[in-house]
Parts: sequence; structure tokens; C-alpha cells
Amino acid sequence: MEDKNEYHAIVIGASAGGLYAMTRILQPLPAAFPLPIMVVQHRAKDERNLLEEVLQQKCKVRIKQADEKEAIENGVVYFAPPDYHLLIENDRTFSLSFDAPVNFSRPSIDVLFETAADVFEERLLGIILTGANNDGAAGIRKISMRGGVTIAQSPETADYADMPKAAINTGYVRHIMTPDEISRYLLALIKK
Repeated sequence: MEDKNEYHAIVIGASAGGLYAMTRILQPLPAAFPLPIMVVQHRAKDERNLLEEVLQQKCKVRIKQADEKEAIENGVVYFAPPDYHLLIENDRTFSLSFDAPVNFSRPSIDVLFETAADVFEERLLGIILTGANNDGAAGIRKISMRGGVTIAQSPETADYADMPKAAINTGYVRHIMTPDEISRYLLALIKK
């Protein structure tokens, strides 16, 4: 693996079709996965925490919704709550915002990716998955410009290829992988 980054955090963005892709990526991870993973999954505002419950039943790693001012911990997968933007503060805590939608989305992938890029810089891994809009493309660009590493789901394996294609079209995606390849990439980080 040519990436020499020692990551401090991972961010993932997904929209339509995201549950399947996320399950493929997160299910193989051990309970003691050594990094925090922050996720924006576009979903209905009245969904509450059904997504987290479904994934937790299938995964060993701890999965929860992020809370306001919560300190980011290793080995936890944090999801943006429905209808709130998820931001990373400089002190590595979460901030939730009810600001206007970005790319017609709240939570917005770009908001998470851009704030995470400011905090973690070259120690950030950004992953964009299936989705039917272009949310995440600007965030992928910023992660790359800050020295982080970027991955897009291969469009032919995405239920909706628009989001990974938009990210790839920025020219800032370093790797294009299937969900299973992304999972193997994350598992390889443990063995470094």
C-alpha cells in the first residue's frame, strides 16, 4: 500500500444505496478498530436512529449518533443525526448545526468533510459512496488539498453512481474501490 499517512480519523459520505455499501465496509471491522469514523448518510429527518440500530446488529465496532460537544473517540462509528449538519471542532469535538441545507442536504457530506479536513489535515481519510447527487465532491477536493487521502466507491458498484462520479470528476480522488476493497484497505491500517 503506497499511502504513508498515519490516519487520525476517517470520514464517510453516502446517500441513496448507502446502507448496503456501509454494511460491506463496516461489518468486517473489529470491535477495537483504532480510529474514529464519522459518517453522513442522507436520510429522512424523522428516521431517528433506525440506521444505527440496523448497522449495530451487523457490526462489531460501536455505532452511535454523534452528540453536541461530544469528544471524538477511537473505535467508534459516529453518524450525523437526521436533519443536522455534523461539524468537527478544533478541539476534536462534534458540533451539530441546523443551518440551511447544503447541496439540498442536511446533514451535508461537504460540511462534515470540509470541517474534518481543517482539523485533521493530512491525517484524514475521506470516502465517498453511492448517492444520487454531487454532495461530497467539494469536501473530497478540500481533504485532498489539505494532504488527506481520498477514496471513491467504484461507480459501477454503486446503486447510484452520481455521487462517486462527481467526486472522481474533481480529479482529487486517489483511489477508486469497491466497498469490499475499502473494507480491506481499512483493515490493512491495523496491520501497519
